Amino acid sequence: MHIAAVASVLPDHYYDQETLIATVRDHCAGRYHNISRIESIYRNVLVNGRHLALPIEEYDNLKTFTDSNNAFIKCAVDLGERAIRKGLEKAGLAPEDIDHLIFVSITGIATPSVDALLVNRMNLRRDIKRTPIFGLGCMAGAAGITKAVDYVKAYPNQVAVVLSVELCSLTLQRNDFSVANIVSSGLFGDAAAAVIVTGSERQQAAPAVVDTRSVFYHNTEHVMGWDISANGFKIVLSGQTPKIVESSLKPDIKCFLADNGLELKDIKRWLFHPGGPKILEAITNSLGITRDDLALSWKNLQEVGNVSSASILMILEDAIDNHPPAKGSYGFFNAMGPGFCAEMGLLKW
Repeated sequence: MHIAAVASVLPDHYYDQETLIATVRDHCAGRYHNISRIESIYRNVLVNGRHLALPIEEYDNLKTFTDSNNAFIKCAVDLGERAIRKGLEKAGLAPEDIDHLIFVSITGIATPSVDALLVNRMNLRRDIKRTPIFGLGCMAGAAGITKAVDYVKAYPNQVAVVLSVELCSLTLQRNDFSVANIVSSGLFGDAAAAVIVTGSERQQAAPAVVDTRSVFYHNTEHVMGWDISANGFKIVLSGQTPKIVESSLKPDIKCFLADNGLELKDIKRWLFHPGGPKILEAITNSLGITRDDLALSWKNLQEVGNVSSASILMILEDAIDNHPPAKGSYGFFNAMGPGFCAEMGLLKW
């Protein structure tokens, strides 16, 4: 099983963080007493700027959850098609080569699902298999790779595509001044990414996916997720998350690597979902690695913010296209999400 290509697409509407701070300041004037606290939080997440699904002035038109979700569907189909076509072109494949389309998102809902809409939009084959996945949050991109790998193990001559579209800006609760919502509104951005996974009987590319693993941490469902309300998705984000990461991650990664005859020192490319500065620092402390070892994760966070399940795919794209390790080297990817749980994979270039 190989990753033939990864391709990301960003919405056209980019705003630096200071512009977003000014917009929030105007929105909160006369409604929230401690605007300086919001500004401080926005700067402390270390995000330079973010891409938004819509022009910033159009967000005032989103009066209801229905408005936001309709915008999600339209933008998700547009960005999703662009990401898939870009990934297929990089892999030397065509839309008719797709045997299984896996769609992941946590920032909008649709029935028929977005993958079904894309079958019509892109005139994909009538016998295509589809798996829409909702609820895995930031780890869904990594989980999608796992599902695609499992699929091509069973069908080694076929092609599976994982598509993540996360439009976090469309979930913003503008009347929620909780710390969790302020942090998320300063941290999360929008993006789409597609991964092309091919079976062993197809032309091989690098990297190969050697193994994958899922880890569930019992009784931690309160750590992150959504509260679904009449106004849409209300963020649940616990300050306990970095502590859980720092205390629990290393033993599970060491066990996973040991089962593949490897140790931490054998990994030459560490790829982690950039949940935020405190999460990346917790990963560094847990594994005893350096900030430079997580350079691609820090770079992604700073350039586009946390884009939920698309983040790990964008980091994987950067590693494959721009920073591949030496031939024969091992890489590792990991993302965590609601549950609380983790999805990890071992790569070999």
